[in-house]
Amino acid sequence: MNIRNAEAADLPAIETIFSEIHTAEENGLVTIGWKRGVYPTAVTAEMALKRGDLFVQEDDGKIVGTGIINQQQVDVYNGANWRYAAADENVMVLHTLVISPTAARKGYGQRFVSFYEDYARVHGCKNLRMDTNEKNANARALYKKLGYIEAGVVPCVFNGLEGVHLVLLEKQLS
Repeated sequence: MNIRNAEAADLPAIETIFSEIHTAEENGLVTIGWKRGVYPTAVTAEMALKRGDLFVQEDDGKIVGTGIINQQQVDVYNGANWRYAAADENVMVLHTLVISPTAARKGYGQRFVSFYEDYARVHGCKNLRMDTNEKNANARALYKKLGYIEAGVVPCVFNGLEGVHLVLLEKQLS
């Protein structure tokens, strides 16, 4: 298992994972709160690739997951009731973590979050933040198990998705 910066050649595999997760949600197999054609899309991956903050997770040469890691806090993070106050330069954020449904329940999500935490340490950030849709029970359970605290729920329009209740999560590294 390897996690690395994505390359342009990885975009088709990333788009396939996005499509797989949208199909799983449309078929009622998962509840994430994303919508095909709205978020995430090929443009989501392409923009992250251009910024250099798109990562892929491989197992036996096959891309099984992807996520975006950077210091860009979503606008609704402003004014949140964060337990750990931090200057922006001390915060690392995980966005759009998605594991292929064909690779679910194998620990890939947990390993990606561990990579994110190590990445934050290497970059001098001890405050971790992320968010998920309130209805994404699987992600919320995973993050809780990994020591993340829910800092609040904010109603918003998120990446073009109307009526989202965004759960803000945080963790402070020692």
